[in-house]
Amino acid sequence: MPPAASDQGDPRAAYLDAASSEPLHPAARETLLAALDQGYADPRRLHRPARSARLLLDNAREVTASCLGVRPDEVTFTSSGTDAVHRGLLGLVRGSRRGEAVVHSAVEHSAVLHAVAWGAHGQVVGVDGLGRVREDDLVRAATAPGTGVVALQTANHEVGTIQPVGELELPDDVPLFTDACASMGRLTLPGGWSAAAGSAHKWGGPAGVGVLLVRKGARWRNPFPADDRVDDRTSGFENVPAALAAAAALRSVVEERAEVNARQAALVDRLRAGVAAIPDVEVVGDPDDRLPHLVTFSCLYVDGEALVTELDRHGYGVASGSACTASTLQPSHVLAAMGALTHGNVRISLTRDTTEAQVERLLDLLPGVVDRLRAGIDR
Repeated sequence: MPPAASDQGDPRAAYLDAASSEPLHPAARETLLAALDQGYADPRRLHRPARSARLLLDNAREVTASCLGVRPDEVTFTSSGTDAVHRGLLGLVRGSRRGEAVVHSAVEHSAVLHAVAWGAHGQVVGVDGLGRVREDDLVRAATAPGTGVVALQTANHEVGTIQPVGELELPDDVPLFTDACASMGRLTLPGGWSAAAGSAHKWGGPAGVGVLLVRKGARWRNPFPADDRVDDRTSGFENVPAALAAAAALRSVVEERAEVNARQAALVDRLRAGVAAIPDVEVVGDPDDRLPHLVTFSCLYVDGEALVTELDRHGYGVASGSACTASTLQPSHVLAAMGALTHGNVRISLTRDTTEAQVERLLDLLPGVVDRLRAGIDR
């Protein structure tokens, strides 16, 4: 059959992969353009352009700290969220007096799993059917000899389930690392952690800016080769304009989040109900204690990549497979740990501008798209 006409021009079409990367926030764009002319110099030098860059960097750190409820000297800008995860987690491992074992949930992001495989010994703790860590098992494992660090994400990047980070009762000498990349800015940062990581492009800042938070007094040691920078929690030359733009976007997102979260949560509730009405479709993740903008579902007898491609032809950009390793076409380790269907998986994550009309059109399209794919019809 000849290919159908694309619906890319339909105003109800939408990019729905904000969990991978949120479109650049207007506040970030405006700040970035203004900062490019002032933030080019090395902020560690003493001349006037350097002092100007230093002021911008300090301002970015102060704004970020204020938004996240931490001290400015606890904030470091890294080259990415992944870099912040690696530095935050492995720095706690290196600073630990108890050992190099990292107790972590089975649904952590691949950045955590790779860091543990590279520089520590991992002990995996299972999750329930909603993707929430088995808290008693996690605390019990944390007390075992040789456990140096506990790693638990704030919210899951694939299914949205919020984890009990601030509720854990861990031994005083076992620090907690939390990967907050999926939730930073969208939700209030929980307490109880010694180091945390965030990623600016997930809240509408520029790509290439990560945020590493290390609590004052935490036993953290640089796990990588030393640099001559003042802040030994990072290396190389910070992208000062991008850091300032990331901070501007974060401030706007925090100011807007009560309204945006409420609107997105209502749209996701509509999506969950509409998708669940399609035969042989499983909606996964906690229906209530979750990220407000994200929903994941799996379609029996449908290839996830085929579903993504078909929806893209209709103008909808969504994700499939493991949110962190979809390019490998491997089954999602998150869904497998939950005991959920890993075949035909789709993750929809709303941007701050997603409309009700876009959601309703998607729900109108989905049953027919799923039926055609199940029937093996090309178009």
